[in-house]
Amino acid sequence: MLISTKGRYALRVLIDMAEHSGTGYIKLMDIAERQEISEKYLESIVKELVRHDIVVGLRGKGGGYKLSKEPDKIVVGDILRFMEGGLEPVACLGKQSKPCPKVSVCRTLGFWRGLNDVICQYIDKYTVADLMLTEENGNDYII
Repeated sequence: MLISTKGRYALRVLIDMAEHSGTGYIKLMDIAERQEISEKYLESIVKELVRHDIVVGLRGKGGGYKLSKEPDKIVVGDILRFMEGGLEPVACLGKQSKPCPKVSVCRTLGFWRGLNDVICQYIDKYTVADLMLTEENGNDYII
């Protein structure tokens, strides 16, 4: 599984919006500058976030974008799933996939389901609020 720039940037945009939420609507140009991401590319990402009711937009003077809910209510797994179109490690586990003719004799299906479960459990336990927390460098020494 490889997360695309679209998925990674979507998370960065949401963290940026959460950190700057006190300023009201945030201009896409400001996010693009802070995150060093093309404004044009961010437009396509934010369009998806709006379509999934994660972000709301306001046109005109004083307009821009802001989160539609609190950062602790935005689950990372949900964002990655719709930005990536799914995160299944193999195609046969995808919601849109056709039934596999070998499902009754597949010796690896259990493995792939288990891996998928682990991935889902991991990404679904994090929210944008969790990602906002910074780790202290240098405090990872274990005796």
